[in-house]
Amino acid sequence: MELPQFTKSQLALRNGQDRPDIWIAFEGIIYDVSDSRLWKDGTHYEHWAGQDLTDEIGDAPHTPEVLKKFKPVGKLSTN
Repeated sequence: MELPQFTKSQLALRNGQDRPDIWIAFEGIIYDVSDSRLWKDGTHYEHWAGQDLTDEIGDAPHTPEVLKKFKPVGKLSTN
């Protein structure tokens, strides 16, 4: 199944504040982290939901493998 595309502006609305959805992007894939207690209210340590966290994952104490626990909901549009 092909994942739908979302723009950075659409991703930004899924920040846990404007809507109940909490999404983050990593390497072009958007993940739904709404059910994670670690992303409550759209924040996770110094990181904010609704953003592409590709460049920030290197600062995390975990590897990108942790994202496999979350459902991919879309692809981040390059437009």
